[in-house]
Amino acid sequence: MASPSPNTHLETGARFRDLLRWPSRLEREIALRYLKSRQSSAKVSLITAIAIGGVAIGVGALIVVLGVMNGLRNDLRDRILVANPHLRVLTYGNGLRLDDWRRLRQEVLRDSAVVAVAPEVLSQSVLSAGADYAEGVNVLGFDPDTGSRAVTTLPQAITRGDLSFKTTRSEVDGGILLGSRLAERMTVYPGDVVTLVPAKPPPVNRALGVGVPRYWRFEVTGTFETGMFLYDNQFVVLALDVAQRFTGLGDAVSGLEVRLRDPWQAPAVALRLEERLGYPYRTLAWQSQNASLFSALQLEKLAMGLIIFFIMVVAAFNIVGTLTMVVAEKTREIGILQAMGLGGGAVGRVFLAQGAVVGLVGVGLGLIAGLGIATAVDRGRWIRINPSVYFIDHLPIQVEIRDVALVVAVSLLLAVAATLPPSRAASRLTPVEAIRHE
Repeated sequence: MASPSPNTHLETGARFRDLLRWPSRLEREIALRYLKSRQSSAKVSLITAIAIGGVAIGVGALIVVLGVMNGLRNDLRDRILVANPHLRVLTYGNGLRLDDWRRLRQEVLRDSAVVAVAPEVLSQSVLSAGADYAEGVNVLGFDPDTGSRAVTTLPQAITRGDLSFKTTRSEVDGGILLGSRLAERMTVYPGDVVTLVPAKPPPVNRALGVGVPRYWRFEVTGTFETGMFLYDNQFVVLALDVAQRFTGLGDAVSGLEVRLRDPWQAPAVALRLEERLGYPYRTLAWQSQNASLFSALQLEKLAMGLIIFFIMVVAAFNIVGTLTMVVAEKTREIGILQAMGLGGGAVGRVFLAQGAVVGLVGVGLGLIAGLGIATAVDRGRWIRINPSVYFIDHLPIQVEIRDVALVVAVSLLLAVAATLPPSRAASRLTPVEAIRHE
């Protein structure tokens, strides 16, 4: 079998380039006329509507799904960063304590990406409200006197009381803030007294010869609600100096919490600070603490996007079928147009323009529907979810311009690509064959 000659390949390439030229005004008018004159072929009209609907559903669903994944990621990030800094400066060793934290804070502040640095104390304890029931909690001690340079947004999450830790009782060891869900479950309110037991081993009583734990009594001076189930359900907050005495750290702290200009740059800044500070200091970015969660969200976003993308692929096949039927229906008219001087490339561009209009209408409708649904669901908080499982109490949707632009561009390219096979078939018809077609 003889191979195609180079001239054949050149002619094929020239016809294809001619097909992809911008349609003239006459070609666009013929394409629009074919789209409007559907009364004679109800079957073609139905398939055209299905093709437009398929593209619209695919675009709208993809915008909503990507918005959901973006909303989950950003909402979780914001809620995580309410009580968590962008990164932490810690140390190696069993003690997990920074004794020279003041010098270290000045060194960290020298980095241009750093906005604020503050000491913190992290520990665990057992909380009791005076009854038989007790519960394990995470203890966070930090300096509330940070003003506009606060490292976290916890001060904005206070629902009752404030961060002054001022008490009205003289017999207590200080004030304490409780997460809203924890306070509700323990049935305590501002002014009530709760008891904490330090997590470290108790000192040995010389008279008894056994360890006797000290019970610290705190007055509840307020509650906070971050919207993050873990924090609201398990965290209590103390003043820094009180937390230092409670944990036995003395003048030391557990680590430094750092706020950056751009939280997404935390891993890069963390590596830079580690190199500058050297051993035994280490850094921990907020992404590293939640790496598995955000990796799962990113993978789920990709998987859901691919699944919804197949809807548009099906819609593209509907466009192919629609234009193929139109070409078969209009074959005699094609022959007449060619006999009147309309070239093969022009005929192909007529159907290419027709398919592009179908894709453009479908993408436009899908874009409007997707943005409308996303906005309504997000603002109305229509979809409630279990915060004990998903950390948040409703399904957030945040549409990003980059995702919308990508969806629209890919959808239009797919719709136009679907018109190429029937358009090329129409451009190859000869006037004699088209007019004699039955």
